[in-house]
Amino acid sequence: MACDLLNLATPGVTGLQPYQPGKPIEELERELGIDNIIKLASNENPLGPGVKVKQAILSTSEISRYPDGNAHGLKMALAKYHDVNDDQITIGNGSNEILELITRAITEPQHEIIFSDHAFAVYPLVTQAVGAKAIVVPAKDWGHDIVAMQAAINKNSRVMFIANPNNPTGTWLNKRTLRTLLESSPEHMVIVVDEAYFEYVQEDDYPNCVQWVNEFPHLLVTRTFSKAFGLAGLRIGYGISHKDIADLMNRVRQPFNVNNPALSAAETALADSEHLQQSVKLNQTGMQQLTSAFDRMGLQYIPSVGNFICVDVEQSGMEIYKKLLHEGVIVRPVDNYGMPNHLRITIGLEEENEKFINALDKVLTGINAVS
Repeated sequence: MACDLLNLATPGVTGLQPYQPGKPIEELERELGIDNIIKLASNENPLGPGVKVKQAILSTSEISRYPDGNAHGLKMALAKYHDVNDDQITIGNGSNEILELITRAITEPQHEIIFSDHAFAVYPLVTQAVGAKAIVVPAKDWGHDIVAMQAAINKNSRVMFIANPNNPTGTWLNKRTLRTLLESSPEHMVIVVDEAYFEYVQEDDYPNCVQWVNEFPHLLVTRTFSKAFGLAGLRIGYGISHKDIADLMNRVRQPFNVNNPALSAAETALADSEHLQQSVKLNQTGMQQLTSAFDRMGLQYIPSVGNFICVDVEQSGMEIYKKLLHEGVIVRPVDNYGMPNHLRITIGLEEENEKFINALDKVLTGINAVS
């Protein structure tokens, strides 16, 4: 019996293209039969978790038991860390889940969701999944044009996503710009400020939006342990908001959405300030290493405050990406972000950065020699 199962899907789902993560090292090993591969594609912390976190993971004994569905211990630690109440916190399977929870909790097909061009790929995915209308605002200097985003707000607007700093461009918004947006935006919509790379930013005028959640009830701030804290493989993040927004998200959140090792690791990582400082320092040094190399090669790049940087290779980024794979280097093509000539490179260890630089120089020199 023939059956068109795609007809069973909701309208938004049938047109979705699944999120494409960075190519795993194991996959490239299988494809090309090479080793000593480095991966600078997924904005992971090259140091990984600290020693204390590893010990916490190994000492987690309650693997056969369901985790605390309310994540009480981690919520209390986060509440103290951020000086908020524990009922303002929502724990997610990565901060990606928080983005999905807020969309599912308050958005219907008649609503609109606003985000910038060249912004995080999950924003259009969650929008389309619920059948809402995506309002994609053209970028300004590769970053968010807040004036244009404000102008896009209407009675049907329900969510606005702002990545600060933005992935993949690394651009950022200052305190005054974001505060003006929050003051002028209506309260029938939620402003989601995605601060996944917060810990890496060293700019004096960069806002800590968590400090504003009690002043603006329509503000939701998302953070993650996947980046600077080095826990990407455990998938744990969180949102901080007014308690009513947190309550709505917890109503649609799946039970036991975060596992025991992740809860233990996150709570330990939050207290390990020494490892966090080491990670930030390594990132600063590595960023200088890459930008100096790009300057030497005459390549333009977008100044970044995250743990990654986008460089213009002046030709198909996808083709350069493929050539770099044969050199044992995995980076991230960003043509799906409307940036066909750029590559996004995660800051790695010093030797990893150097291998990438040498590989890029070799690939570009070879292409120039042929042409």
